[in-house]
Order: sequence, then structure tokens, then C-alpha cells
Amino acid sequence: MRRLTVAIERFPIAGAFTISRGSRTEAVVVTARIADAERGVAGWGECVPYPRYGESVESVAAAIEAQGDAIAAGLTRSELTERMKPGAARNALDCALLDFEAKAQGRPAWEILGLTAPAPATTAYTLSLGTPESMEEAARKASARPLLKVKLGGEGDPARIAAVRRGAPDSRLIVDANEAWRAETLDANLAACLAAGVTLIEQPLPADDDGLLATIDRPIPICADESLHDRAGLDRLAGRYDAINIKLDKTGGLTEAVMLAHEARARGLALMVGCMVGTSLAMAPAMLLAHHAEYVDLDGPLLLARDREPGLVFEGSTIHPPEAALWG
Repeated sequence: MRRLTVAIERFPIAGAFTISRGSRTEAVVVTARIADAERGVAGWGECVPYPRYGESVESVAAAIEAQGDAIAAGLTRSELTERMKPGAARNALDCALLDFEAKAQGRPAWEILGLTAPAPATTAYTLSLGTPESMEEAARKASARPLLKVKLGGEGDPARIAAVRRGAPDSRLIVDANEAWRAETLDANLAACLAAGVTLIEQPLPADDDGLLATIDRPIPICADESLHDRAGLDRLAGRYDAINIKLDKTGGLTEAVMLAHEARARGLALMVGCMVGTSLAMAPAMLLAHHAEYVDLDGPLLLARDREPGLVFEGSTIHPPEAALWG
């Protein structure tokens, strides 16, 4: 019989990770492990609860634990989608169930999902929000990386954008405002991005106040993050966004993420595969979508002072698909 166990784990961040909503020095993750001792099979998944979406570590752990009886009774991934809403808790369980399936069947998870085999990908490397001076220095240290993701915060962002470009003159830049821009600052910030040759702008306006994006020229593609969780939210993006950021903690797992990717493609949207700050266990399932996306942002383990063992293999900004010992 399958048995579910839940754990809360803490991994220190190398320095601090700062965005427009605050700063933290550790990644707190929740893991779900599904094991059948008689068969000698176990699968696991990791999620990162996010207060922006009304989640706490305690509420997510409790939501996972509440599915213990259903897991023991043979709950499937499709049934899980019906039982739980999208979010971090469902993500951990969906990925654990998929890992369990892969181990039990002796088949890779990508094959079970009908995908092609994953391949190495180039991930963005995130620069935390700070002063223009500190961000220029951080950009200079990371300037050998081909793709940088720049966290912005609202007031003073044009100076930050220019500073990062000075520090990393040859890197492609993604800027991520995390909903911090407003209608009155949009023009100035967009102009600064154009001047710096920015490749993509992620979630410039608040998710509940982004209608303005449908009325402006968008010479730089704009990507929805907080404005989209799963397929149910695709309709409201029409005319506002050119790309979407697929995060498993938003979609509620890889099962929904794969279907979201297919439907978004059919609507002409470009894809980013992103992450919260978590370990290699959280990145591993997302790697199955990475080679289908124009933008990959799975640098969570690179921001940590300590990762899981075994973890994903990084060579500079190149991230390699997971080994079965980790996941899938």
C-alpha cells in the first residue's frame, strides 16, 4: 500500500534574494514522498509555498497531508486535479505521483507524459533587486552568463536597468518587475528597457490591473507571471501578453503544466519555464518542458548555498536533465 509522508525543509540562500515584495535568506520547501514498501518503489516532489497566492508553509503541508488516505487508496494524477486546486500543494503531490509512476513502470516521466526526451538548456541567472550600484556590480560578476534576469522594484528602475546593462554589456536581459510598475511609470520604464536592448519584460503591472497592456505598443514582448496560473486564465491574457511564465507551483504540477504549454502555443504565446527559489528536486520536473520553451529560468539551485545530493548538473548557465536518482 502507498504511504504519504510530508516534510518541511530549509536551504540557505547564498546571500539574500530580493524582489519588489521583500527579501529572504533561506528557501523553505515542502516535500511529498509516496512510497510502497512492499514493492520497493518511492516517488517524491517539492513545492515552494508563496504568500502572494495566500499560501504558507503550514497550510501547504497540511493540504498535502490531507490527501494521505486518498493516496493510500490509489489516487491518480487526473483524480488529484479534480480534488485539489492549482497551487504548491498539488504540485508536490503531482510530481511525487509522476515520479512514483516512472519508478514503478521503469519508464521515464517524459515518456509517460508523451513528451520528447529532455535536453540540456540555457537558464537565466537572476540578479536580485538592489541599488543601481549594487546591481551593476552583480551584473559585472555575472557578465559571462548569456542570459540574466533582472529583478526590479518600481521607483528608480530606469537607473537600475541602465546600470545592469553597463555591468553586462553582452548578456541578454529579461526584466521582472513582479507587479511593481504603475500606469504613470510604464512609459519611462519601457523606454529604459528599449534603450538597454532588453529581450523580455515579465509582469510589469499588477495582475488585477494589467488591462493597460492591451492598449500600448509592445516592441518588447511582455510575459505574464502573476497574471496566469493555469489554462483557466488564458482567455483574459488576449491582447495583453506575448508570453507566459509556466511555474509548476502555480499550475499545480507538471500534468497541468504540459497541457497549459500546449494550449498557450496554440494561441500563439511564447513560453518561459520558471521557478520559485527551490532545490534541484523542484527544477527537475520543469526540465521536461525546458527544451519546448523560448526562455528558461530554472536557476533556483544556483542561488542556494546548499542543494540536494544528488542534484541537477550545471555547467555555467547550462542545466542538464535530471538523473533518475533525483527524479523522473
